[in-house]
Amino acid sequence: MKIRTLLILLCSTLFLSSCGYNTIQQNEEAVFAAWANVEATYQRRADLIPNLVETVKAYAAHEKDTLTEVTNARAKVGQVSISTDKLSDAAAMQKFQQAQGKLSGALSRLLVVAERYPDLKASQNFRDLQNQLEGTENRINVARQRYNKAVQIFNSSIRTFPNNLTNNFLLNLERKEPFKADAGAAQAPKVKF
Repeated sequence: MKIRTLLILLCSTLFLSSCGYNTIQQNEEAVFAAWANVEATYQRRADLIPNLVETVKAYAAHEKDTLTEVTNARAKVGQVSISTDKLSDAAAMQKFQQAQGKLSGALSRLLVVAERYPDLKASQNFRDLQNQLEGTENRINVARQRYNKAVQIFNSSIRTFPNNLTNNFLLNLERKEPFKADAGAAQAPKVKF
């Protein structure tokens, strides 16, 4: 009887150690952490841009509409957020990405203003704004890539054997949605002066 109990205990231990339960949990936590980093980079942009825009506003009085559009787009971005429990919802991800895309479009138009008006470009404040915008957009891109990598690892972990059995019978976790390119992003934007 003791040998049988010991054998059952040994088999159970081996099965549970290779079932992937902990791995799946760690991978989902990595997705949540990566998403928090994406949100943090967007928050940095939302906090930084208004202060920099105010500094530059004095130099760009003749392009007030463009700066107002940036400010309005930034305000709308602050209204659209996505929580970690909605990461599986493609519609919520699409809505979030659209809000971020509007701000990116407004920022692109702001940079075109610099090309049209060299006096703005010569301003140290405007150069600082350009550098901060570029750096912020690069940080956002890196955070998105890291999030997508975490999503890929998580999604793979719940779909491969034996983890898929653990997920199907114990966890029932859904695949997470990665960031996707905006519609038309494959085409290079046209800049007209």
